[in-house]
Amino acid sequence: MKDLLTLSEVSTFLKVPKSTIYKLARERRLPGHKVGKHWRFVREEIEAWVQNAGGDSVMVGSGSQQGVRDRFSLN
Repeated sequence: MKDLLTLSEVSTFLKVPKSTIYKLARERRLPGHKVGKHWRFVREEIEAWVQNAGGDSVMVGSGSQQGVRDRFSLN
């Protein structure tokens, strides 16, 4: 069975607000699955997203807040 994460767990894992995770999932920019009213995320899909498309602009220690804002449309 695949390891499923809640929205809160993904928020903690990616160190971004829950509202950002919800927005990205709703816009299909973050891989997630809606189960009734609740979002669930497969850990492997989130890790792959970070390594590929999701992680392009988010580099630990880069200090580029604009890159993060651009990637997550936080302007």
